[in-house]
Amino acid sequence: MRPTIATALLTCAGSALAQDFSHDGNYGAPVSRKNSGPMATGFIMSDAGTKSHQASPPKYPSPWGEGLGEWAQAYQQAKSFVSQLTLEEKVNLTTGTGWELESCVGQTGSIPRLAFRALCLQDSPVGIRDTDFNSVFPAGVNVAATFDRKLAKARGAAMGAEHKGKGVDVQLGPVAGPLGRTPEGGRNWEGFSPDPVLTGVMFAESIKGIQSQGVLASAKHFIGYEQEHFRLVSDSTGYGFNISEPNSANMDDETMHELYLWPFADGVRAGAASIMCSYNQVNNSQACQNSYVLNYLLKGELGFQGHVVSDWIGTHSGVASVLAGLDMTMPGDSAVYNSDDSYFGANLTVAVLNGTVPSWRIDDMAMRIMAGMYFVEGNRNRGDINFNSWSLDTYGYEHFYVGGAIGKINDHVDVRGDHGTLIRHLGAQSTVLLKNIDNTLPLTGKEKLTAVFGEDAGSNIDGPNDCSDRGCNNGTLGMAWGSGSANFPYLVTPDSAIQSELLSHGSAYESVLNNGALDSATTLARRANVSLVFANSDSGEWYIEVGSNLGDRNNLTFWGGGDELLDTVASQCNNTILVIHSTGPVLLEKWANHGNITAILWAGVPGQESGNSIADVLYGRVNPGAKLPFTVGKSRQDYGTDILYTPNESVPQLNFKEGLFIDYRSFDKHNTTPTFEFGFGLSYTTFSYSDLHVTKLNASEYVPSSGHTNPAPTYSNYSTDPADHLYPSNFSRIPLYHYPWLNSTNLTQASGDQHYGLPGFIPEGAQDGSAQPIPKAGGAPGGNPMLWDVLYRVEATVTNTGSVAGEEVPQLYISRGGPHDPVKELRGFERVPIQPNSSVTFCVDVTRRDISSWSTFEQDWYVRNSTKMVYVGSSSMNLPLSAVLP
Repeated sequence: MRPTIATALLTCAGSALAQDFSHDGNYGAPVSRKNSGPMATGFIMSDAGTKSHQASPPKYPSPWGEGLGEWAQAYQQAKSFVSQLTLEEKVNLTTGTGWELESCVGQTGSIPRLAFRALCLQDSPVGIRDTDFNSVFPAGVNVAATFDRKLAKARGAAMGAEHKGKGVDVQLGPVAGPLGRTPEGGRNWEGFSPDPVLTGVMFAESIKGIQSQGVLASAKHFIGYEQEHFRLVSDSTGYGFNISEPNSANMDDETMHELYLWPFADGVRAGAASIMCSYNQVNNSQACQNSYVLNYLLKGELGFQGHVVSDWIGTHSGVASVLAGLDMTMPGDSAVYNSDDSYFGANLTVAVLNGTVPSWRIDDMAMRIMAGMYFVEGNRNRGDINFNSWSLDTYGYEHFYVGGAIGKINDHVDVRGDHGTLIRHLGAQSTVLLKNIDNTLPLTGKEKLTAVFGEDAGSNIDGPNDCSDRGCNNGTLGMAWGSGSANFPYLVTPDSAIQSELLSHGSAYESVLNNGALDSATTLARRANVSLVFANSDSGEWYIEVGSNLGDRNNLTFWGGGDELLDTVASQCNNTILVIHSTGPVLLEKWANHGNITAILWAGVPGQESGNSIADVLYGRVNPGAKLPFTVGKSRQDYGTDILYTPNESVPQLNFKEGLFIDYRSFDKHNTTPTFEFGFGLSYTTFSYSDLHVTKLNASEYVPSSGHTNPAPTYSNYSTDPADHLYPSNFSRIPLYHYPWLNSTNLTQASGDQHYGLPGFIPEGAQDGSAQPIPKAGGAPGGNPMLWDVLYRVEATVTNTGSVAGEEVPQLYISRGGPHDPVKELRGFERVPIQPNSSVTFCVDVTRRDISSWSTFEQDWYVRNSTKMVYVGSSSMNLPLSAVLP
C-alpha cells in the first residue's frame, strides 16, 4: 500500500397445483445478446419470468448434505447421533409439536431415550419475543445504516447470548427477505437494505455473531417475500379479500440470482445452520415446497448444509414438501393453528413406511438438523428452556392452549447483561444526518428555550408493551410491529433524554406531545430558540392492522398528523430540526427545501435506548457517520415499484417486471433525481477523496464445478411392519400434540392425507438416491469457491478536511458494462474513523463475483466481455473518483 498521512491504515475487506408439487415450465428463457458473454454470446433478462402464471421448473431429488467445507466434523458427529435413532425419533426432530402447547413459539419433539430435549425455536430478529428481562435491539435497517460490519456482528452476538441464556436453540433471524423491493413493504425494517451487497454483508455478520454464542441462526425468509398483502389466505379472507392461494412472486432467473439470492449466498457461506422458507409462492409454486428454490438453488447451487424450516403455517403439504426440500415444519399444525393434524408427524412416518418418502430422505432431514446443532453448539451443554411464550406469569399451565398441570413456567432470567450500552451506541451510530444548515447541529444544550414536539417524542401512556407485538403507533417508535418484535425492558423516550440533557445545563425545556395540539404548538414554537419535531412512519406484519395499514404502509408520509405538526412548527420557528423514526423511506422533498427547517435526522427504529441515542447525536457526543440504506425519492411514483393492494387474480400475481432495478438502481436507470440518495449522510466534519489506484491481481481462470455427489446415505434400519409403529401401550396423549406414532396398521387410514401413498403424484427423480451432478455454480457453501477469488484491489485516499474527528463510509460502485445492467452497483464499503487533517487508505478487494453476470443458458456465472468502471465516493450520487478496471 502507498504511504499516507493517515493515523490509521486499513486493510482490504474485502404453486398451488392439484398435488402441490413444483411444476414444469420456463423459468426465464435465454435471449440473444451481442458481444456480451462467453464467446460473444450472452443472455438478457427475459420477460418470461415476469409474467403472470410463470412456472417454476421441477428439480429433484432433494440434495443430501455431505458435510461440505467446514461442516465435515459436524456431519460426522451428526452421523453418530442419527444412526442411533428410530424412525419415530427422526420424525420427532422434523415436526413441531403444535401451536401454544410448549414454551417456545416453535418446539420439536424430544428424544428422551437419548436425553435430548426438544429444540426451541424463538423469534425475533431484534430480541427475544414474548418474554421478559430481555433487550430490544435496533432494527436491521438501522444496522444497515451503520455500514459497519463489526457492529452488525456485535449486535448478533449480543442477541445470540440473550437467546442462549433463555434456553433457545434457534433464533428466528436475521432477515434478508424481504430485501425491500417496494419502500412500503411492511417487514423491510426487519431486514437491512434493498441493496443486495449491503444486505449480504450485514446478514452474514449477523449470522456469525448469533452463532458464535451457540445459537443456530434461522436466516429468513427464502425467497421473494416482498409484501405482506396476500401472503396467506387466512390473513386475506379475514379482511374480505377472496384469494385461493398466497401471492406469487414472479421473477426471471437473472433477477433471482443477481438480486434476491445474492445475500442468501452470503448467509450460507457464513455458516447459517437454518433457513426459513417464506409464505409466498415463487413463480406459482409454494416457497416451502418449491423444488427449484429449495432443492436446486439453496441446497444445490448454494451448497446449503443445514436444515430448511417452514415459516409458521407455511407448509402446504406433506410428501410434496419433503421431496421438494423442506426438513422441518412449524409449528407442526397443518393448515391452521391449533389443528389436531400435521402434514408431518404420523403422516411422515406413514410416508416413509409405504415408500413414498425414501428412507435416505428422512435420514437427511434428521442429519441436517443435527449437523446444524453440532456445527454451532459443538459440545456445549444446552441449558433448560426457562421462559414461556404464552404467559409472563411465574406459574401457569404446562401446555398453555389445552391446559394440563399447573407449575412453574417462567424463571424470569435476566439475560440483558450490559447490552444497553451497545444498543445506545448502535442507535447513535445508525442515525443519518440528512440536512444541517450553517452547522445547526450539534446543539450545545445551553440554548435558552428548547421545545420538543410530537407524539413520536413521548411515551405510550399505557406502557411501551401495551399493544400486543407492538401493534399500535402510540408514542415514540422504538420498534415496529409483528412477530419480529420483543417486549421492552424499558424505553428511553426522546422527551425524557432531551429534558435530562437540558436540565443538566440549567436550560429551559417545554414539550407538546400531542400531534393534534396545533394551537399549543404554534404558541410554543414562536417562543423557542430551537424546535425539535419528532415524526414517524410505522409498518409491520399483516396479522395486525394498525390505522388501516395491513402490514405494508399505505403511504410514504408521516403518520398521525406528523406533516401538519411539522408544517405548523416550522412556520413559527426559523430553527426547526426534524427527527424521523421510520421503517423505511418517507417523502421529505418539501422539508428538505423548507427554509426554516435547519436540520434533518433519520433515526430509524432504534430500540430501547432511543432517546439516549438521539441525544448523543444532537448534542455532539457522537459525530454522525451513518448513511442512508435506501433512497428517499421525491414522490412515491419515483420508485417504480409498489405494493399490490388489491388482488389481480384469485392467486395474486406479483410480476417483478423491474428486474434488477429497485431503489437507487431504478433512479439511475430512469435518470430520476431523489431527495436523498442511497448511501448519503452528512457529518459534523468534511471529507475529501483522492488518489484512486486499481491493481489487477493474478487469479486463476474460473472453472465451473463438476463431478457428482456421493449416493444418498442411510444411517439406520427400521421395521416396515406398521404394527411396530403404533402408539406405545399406556401412553398418555396431550390433546392437539403432534406425535410420530400411528393409530392404525392401515397406512391409508392412518395417513389421513390424500397426498400420501399415491405413487402417481411423485415427480420423476424425487426418490432417486443415486449420485447426482454438482451444479456448475455450486461446489461449496455459498456457491463455487472461485467466485470469491480476488481479481482487483482498489485503493483511495480519504481525508478529514474539517476540524473535528469523524467517521466516513467510503463506497465502491462498479459498472459491469452490459447494455441491460444497472448503471452502477455497490460492491464495497468500510466505515473508517479519521482524525482532523489526517487521511486513511480505503481498500477494497474486488472479487470475481463482484463483476460476474448470470447466464440463464449456462446456468452459471460468467464475466461479460465489456468495459467495466469502478467508482469511489461518499454516496451513490457523489462519486468523484473513477477508473476503468483493466
